[in-house]
Amino acid sequence: MSRNALFPSRLFVVLLACLSLTACEQVDPNSPLGKRKTIFKQMLKTSEQLGGMLRGRVKFDEPAFVAGAASLNELVKTPWQHFPQVKDEGKSSAKDEVWQNQLRFNELARQLEASTAALVVATTAKPLAAQTLGQPFAKVEGACKACHQEFRDY
Repeated sequence: MSRNALFPSRLFVVLLACLSLTACEQVDPNSPLGKRKTIFKQMLKTSEQLGGMLRGRVKFDEPAFVAGAASLNELVKTPWQHFPQVKDEGKSSAKDEVWQNQLRFNELARQLEASTAALVVATTAKPLAAQTLGQPFAKVEGACKACHQEFRDY
């Protein structure tokens, strides 16, 4: 066999190996890790939409902002139940400190919940304007950042 005839089969083996390694990185969507990753991605997407409206990257849409704030407020209540008492397996962005200092982790989770609840309350003051929602939204972002600084492994 010529050297060129072996090239497609070698390429196939390399591609198959790469695909196999990629498959190993998959997270079971029904695992606690998979569930919280899904929720955190939804939280990020919702937060980015709200921030985009407040910063003028997208047009401010009052009904969409109110709905997004309410959605974010519900989402922030849900990921914490998917942090088991003992660190789970898999590639997580959570530092070991989540499990070593659960009291502080839970405290920061409650602060985030309180900040999103305050954002929802701010959306009840009519007429809504991006300027009046900036401060409550900044507190939401600050709560996210505080938790990430202590407990997220970048």
